[in-house]
Amino acid sequence: MPPTLPGAGRRWRDRLPLRPPRGGALPAGSRRGASPAGLRARAWPPLLAGAAAVAAALGLLALDRLCPPDLSRLRAAGTEILDREGRTLSVLPAPGGTWRLATTAADVPPHLLAMLVAAEDRRFRRHPGVDPLALFRAALQWARAGRVVSGGSTLTMQAARLLEPRPRTLRSKAAEVLRALQLEARFSKDEILGIWLTLAPMGGNLEGIRAGSLAWFGRPAARLDPAEAALLVAIPRRPEAMRPDRHPEAARAARDALL
Repeated sequence: MPPTLPGAGRRWRDRLPLRPPRGGALPAGSRRGASPAGLRARAWPPLLAGAAAVAAALGLLALDRLCPPDLSRLRAAGTEILDREGRTLSVLPAPGGTWRLATTAADVPPHLLAMLVAAEDRRFRRHPGVDPLALFRAALQWARAGRVVSGGSTLTMQAARLLEPRPRTLRSKAAEVLRALQLEARFSKDEILGIWLTLAPMGGNLEGIRAGSLAWFGRPAARLDPAEAALLVAIPRRPEAMRPDRHPEAARAARDALL
């Protein structure tokens, strides 16, 4: 009779197939594969999420086709009279008497754009037109203070409001959200900045960075220094209260807060 090695029997038994317990059922977790019903149940959540995403995209597409944003204010700019070197000699107001000049991101110095994004919408280059974090923060501040502390509006939402001014209500805020999504689908980030730069109120009948620069500083927007750029970024928050000709102290304080 051959000698029995320690552990030999155990290793031999380990190679035997698993025998089910009495009753023929395998222990939980030892079944091969899930039932068809289980597979179907796990497939539903991603299918529903995909269907919701498709429905949302189709809804936004339908909204864009049926209710496109009104760009008439953006197109109604004043007329410039230039010399042979392209310098502005004179400006005629837009219809309605508003001093407004078409302005692009390339018309202003980089430090003005940097101040604008830092002051109004730090995640401008990353969000799709609406910043959920900013909206949540604004709602939390409103709940704590019992009044509107900050609006949570992105630069894209501000551009939407400048294109189609409305009284500030919850309904108008919802409209701004939808319009912001439309603008992001239609325009590049720099083009959206151009809407803000053209239509931002500068006090009185002035609108836009170029008109504000000529009126308040007597120079083209491309030549604004950081202090002048900071003032023009600050004025649209409270255009009449920060007019440098009527409220120089308030204008100076708003400018300094951005520098």
